Amino acid sequence: MSEMKNDSRERVAIVILNWNGKEMMRRFLPSVIQYSKDEAVVWVADNASTDGSMEMLAREFPQVRTLVLDKNYGFAEGYNRALKQITADYYVLLNSDVEVTHHWLTPLIEYLDVHPDTAAVQPKLLSEKNKYAFEYAGASGGYIDRYGYPFCRGRIFDSVERDNGQYDYPTQVTWATGACLMIRSKDYWMAGGLDGRFFAHCEEIDLCWRLVWRGRHIVCYPESTVYHVGGGTLPKGNPMKTFLNFRNSLTMLYKNLPDKDLRHVMRVRWFLDYLAAWQMLLLQGHWGDFRAVFRARHAFHKWRHEFDKDREEMRKNRIAGAPDGRESFSILWQYYAKGVKTFSQLPQESSL
Repeated sequence: MSEMKNDSRERVAIVILNWNGKEMMRRFLPSVIQYSKDEAVVWVADNASTDGSMEMLAREFPQVRTLVLDKNYGFAEGYNRALKQITADYYVLLNSDVEVTHHWLTPLIEYLDVHPDTAAVQPKLLSEKNKYAFEYAGASGGYIDRYGYPFCRGRIFDSVERDNGQYDYPTQVTWATGACLMIRSKDYWMAGGLDGRFFAHCEEIDLCWRLVWRGRHIVCYPESTVYHVGGGTLPKGNPMKTFLNFRNSLTMLYKNLPDKDLRHVMRVRWFLDYLAAWQMLLLQGHWGDFRAVFRARHAFHKWRHEFDKDREEMRKNRIAGAPDGRESFSILWQYYAKGVKTFSQLPQESSL
């Protein structure tokens, strides 16, 4: 088991960021190794786990290369620190709770090989628990509505579609899932990598959005399929998850919105965020989530000027004519007012 920096350049590096995921790795690493061994090197970067993950890897998967970080840096900064020590043309950011399939890797590699304008590509993401349904974290590619709310081909809010092949065609999207993301290393670093200040949640959307306004493409290529368990580290209903989602969503908007839209969108989000908080309390009885929304908005206002340099970078590096990255409609209005529950029912005037 290796614990040293990689000095030789690899074609593809599959990098699993682990934090106390021993049982998930024991369950899913065999498929990753079996179906990737001829095309990629498999790495596990460990975020200071305490569950014996690294000892298990040494015993059961000695062929896997490892990096051990000195503390838990979260998803974003953990990946940044790990990837700085790995030299490869393409990175694959892969969650430890993903089951890959026999033909998962080759299509993604081939797509990037022949599409130099594409920075990142994701497979079709199905549920490991219900293999005929899309999985919440990325489904068949992600989009952002006019107010910064994410949704997917195959999943709008909590409405997850059954996979009937309805989205089995490659398409340009705004963001690709961090559960299984293949990205060119030069694009990853050109855009600055994942924002470590986010810790976790929204970081892959933010990275992809930064690539989009730089004129690069993000694609879902469903010829490749993987299965994702999801919800492992911070399950739904955890107030910390709510806090990170709301704080990081606002921060992402502040970093990436054009000047002409910033004030209006932030005003609308002020209303919608507090509406969501009261709905969590009055209709669901979730006092912790209610408080988390207020804490998130306070935290955003306290640290937003730390991101003024990011806004300046966006103004300077935004490619003239590059897509906005957002759809023109409100997904909240489509879902709650018009009853739209599937992606195919949405207006199709994509901004990409």
